[in-house]
Formats: sequence, C-alpha cells, structure tokens
Amino acid sequence: MDHWMPRLSGGSAEPITLGHPLVDEYLELVGARARHNTLLAAAYDLKVFFSVVERDPLEVTTDDVLGFIRAQHRGSNSKVVRISDGASGLASSTIKRRLSSVSGLYSYLVATDRVEKNPVPRGLATRNSARRNQRGTPLIRSARKLPRVLTPAEVVALIEALRKWRDRAMVEAMVLGGLRRAEVLGLRFDDIRVGERRVFVADGKGGHQRLVPMSSRFFASLGAYLDSERPSGAHDEYAFVVLKGPHRGQPLTPKGLEEILTAARDRAGLDHATCHELRHTCLTRLREAGMALEAVQAQAGHRSIESTRLYLHLANDWLAGEYRKAAEAIDAQVLVGAEQ
Repeated sequence: MDHWMPRLSGGSAEPITLGHPLVDEYLELVGARARHNTLLAAAYDLKVFFSVVERDPLEVTTDDVLGFIRAQHRGSNSKVVRISDGASGLASSTIKRRLSSVSGLYSYLVATDRVEKNPVPRGLATRNSARRNQRGTPLIRSARKLPRVLTPAEVVALIEALRKWRDRAMVEAMVLGGLRRAEVLGLRFDDIRVGERRVFVADGKGGHQRLVPMSSRFFASLGAYLDSERPSGAHDEYAFVVLKGPHRGQPLTPKGLEEILTAARDRAGLDHATCHELRHTCLTRLREAGMALEAVQAQAGHRSIESTRLYLHLANDWLAGEYRKAAEAIDAQVLVGAEQ
C-alpha cells in the first residue's frame, strides 16, 4: 500500500474507516472508547495528515510530521485568512489537535509492536532540556485567548428576540445554568427535576454526569413551552423537539439550535452570541457574584480546576478587587515605614 489514498467512509450506523487496515484498526479502538464525535474528529484529522504526507503509515518519519506542520501553517489556500487574527494558515489549536490524533495512532502502533517509535515529537529540545532530560518547548505554541462574554444588556436583547418558549428555555439553560449545547439538546424528561430546581446532565463532556442547579426562569420558560408549543405525539424522551415541518416532534439537532440562535442574534442586532459564549457568560457572572471557584467547577462540569481558573480572568470585578486589597496593603506598609 505504497500510494494509498485515505478515504473517509461510514456513518453513525456503520464503522468509520479510511481504507488502511492499521488505521482502521485504530479507529475501531477509538470508536469503542470514545464518543462518535471524537471518532469522527480523529478520522478526519488522520485523513488530512495522510493526504498531505502521502506515505504508508508504517513509513512515516519525524521529518514527515514536521513537514506536515509547515504545510498546515502555510495553509492550502493563501487567499484564505483566519478571522481571529487575519493571518494565513490554520490556527495553532487546530494543528495541535491534528497532531494529537496522529500521535494517538502511533502510540497505538508502538504499543502493538507495528512501529518502533512515535514519529510525532513531544516537543522541541532546548539546551537546558536536553541536558536535564526535560521535555523542552512545545511543538506547537498557541496563545490562550479569553473567550467573549455577553453583557447583561446583550443577554436581555437576545432573549427578547427569541420567538418561542422552547428557544428561551434552551438559551436560559446555557446562559443561566452554564450547560453546553450538547447537554441542552440531550436533556430528557427524566433529567428535569422541577421540585429540586435542578437538571441532571446524564452525558456531559467525557461521559461525566452532574446535577446542575438551574434558575426558576428556565423552569418557567420550560413549562410555557410544554403547555403551549410542544407537539402532541412528539418524541417522549427528549425535552426539546422540532415544532414544525417534516421533522416535527423529533429531537432538535445542533444545526437546528444554531439556526435559532443565529436568527435571534440578527434580530437583536448582536455581532456575537454563540452557544459557547452563553455558557462562558453564565460561569463568568457566577464567579463575579462571588461563587467559589470549586462551585463554579462543579456547575461547569470541569474535571480540572485549571479549566475553571479561566473565569478568574474573565471576572473583571474579582481581579480589580484583588488588586485593590493588595494595593491597600502595600500602601499601609509604606505609610508605616514612613512614620518610623
């Protein structure tokens, strides 16, 4: 298979394959261990890698990997620029994810004695790291950018632009409860605990579960939706369904939710308000209101507290308050020293 061409095939009801037995064997393992979306992402990343490198997987070298990185930074179309910073080529975060997928494949091939070593370097060696047997600098260095959040006025404008109680309930689940898009769409009636004013996230990111306190506004909007909008005979398991058209009564899809949010954003005159920004807005406001970082972590469903620390930087009042306390302490020390 010297000149194999990876071709992505398969769907949710059949195995995802690229056409090489070793790669497909690895994808089968990924499919058994991870979610379908994770499998799709890994398969696509590997397809891109081998389409650029054009080698049999057993013949790939570190030079090939470094050449792939250069090609991704250049980009396949010099006329296309990134919206975020106006530069050409792919974002560093995308390249890092693709390299992670490639490294995962070769870690599997090393473990099963198909290759001797992983051709994806862990990092670039420096003089000190080589001498001290340290990891060195990252292979791909990317800046950590703070996500955008909505102001209270923007939140009000967005919610007022929503035309259905169903849509309000979904947006409020994100902006008042911090749920992810997939968690909102995955809510089942058994997960909604009205008496406790909480919802049970049965299948969060990474398959983790959690109980999430939710605002009474969410339950009010949900009740109005169930009383006046939800079609009779609709899918009796998922809470949020399509209201009209050929798919009436079926569970709402991510594309459907994005279309609802895009239309409301346009009506409200907002230039940003994604599902993820709504979640970030909720968690930022909770931290600004004094909610303990560990509590924000539990609300968000973060496995690591490091992921939650982001909201310390987004919460401007927290930073300003911490600065004021430190500055007052410094000023007091200066005054005492001057008096002595």
